Amino acid sequence: MKIAIIGAGAIGGYVGAKLALAGEDVTFMVRGANLAAIRQNGMKLILHDGTTLVAGDVKATNDYAAAGPQDLVILAMKAHQVVTVANDVPKLFGPDTMVVTMQNGIPYWYFHKHGGALAGSHVESVDPTGVISEKIPAERVIGCVVYPASELLKPGVVQHIEGDRFPVGELDGSNSARVKRVADCFTKAGFKSPVLDDIRAEIWLKLWGNLTFNPISALARATLVDICQYPLTRALAAAMMTEAQSIANKLGITFRVSLEKRIAGAEKVGKHKTSMLQDIEAQRDPEIDALVGSVAELGRLTKTPTPHIDTVFALTKLLAKGIADERLQQERTLGTAGVAPHSAAAARAAGAATEVPQTS
Repeated sequence: MKIAIIGAGAIGGYVGAKLALAGEDVTFMVRGANLAAIRQNGMKLILHDGTTLVAGDVKATNDYAAAGPQDLVILAMKAHQVVTVANDVPKLFGPDTMVVTMQNGIPYWYFHKHGGALAGSHVESVDPTGVISEKIPAERVIGCVVYPASELLKPGVVQHIEGDRFPVGELDGSNSARVKRVADCFTKAGFKSPVLDDIRAEIWLKLWGNLTFNPISALARATLVDICQYPLTRALAAAMMTEAQSIANKLGITFRVSLEKRIAGAEKVGKHKTSMLQDIEAQRDPEIDALVGSVAELGRLTKTPTPHIDTVFALTKLLAKGIADERLQQERTLGTAGVAPHSAAAARAAGAATEVPQTS
């Protein structure tokens, strides 16, 4: 298949390299340092056992029109970055182009073909202007949940840490020919990619942990095991998860593991810094709205009280605002010293969709 990977960060680089090595026609839609690195050296993938693979037969461009129609488009950036490419993505569409969304959190398409009273509702937290829904129609989307962890070591070089599961599913739960085609393509590349009849339930299962441990870790500068073994934060995580479970249940979702088992699983991961904590430490914009704000929004839609989620959301948003304000002040200071104040912001924007690790 002709496959466009939008973003060549931790997950995009990993998926794109594996697909290319399996013989697929892969084009990375990237810019900045990643564009130059991939064009010169291909995409390098370091496996968890130290083996190094190079996908040399890949294309890289920032010209969506030149890339042309694709069979499959994979959105491999964080949820809050999708809007930055939404206007360009349609240039990759042919009549039957599929879009696989690999974002964490509640997706913009969540209520498409959902059924019930909330069918067709708009998730404002992840698509406030509606431009994503307009430009990347849900009819083209195949849902996907990302379980692997990887890291972008430098432009064009990704290290796989662990995991290989990418469950996929049609939004209406059907076992269509096209979703089987995507699953077969991923399986050929070495991934575990079962077709699920309820992709939303799998999204909630991963989100259940992300919406709690990510913001708590960012606020407390704590690892997963720290949060789980400290009674107060463990209780806070459980309270947030209980609120989320109530929302999910009202939306017809049943969790296949217990709350305590989910917390115990996080505890077993050990001294792991969540992606949100890594973003805060690196002064990057964290993924708050899709992971936390969207759940609070669904709480309002289902008339479910979410006091713990709302409080943590507010504090994390304030933390992110403080970091953004500090970063802006630093750029202004650099500008007064003879460095163009827009240069750092431009560089960050150029890399935003391609160089941010997407781990849990």
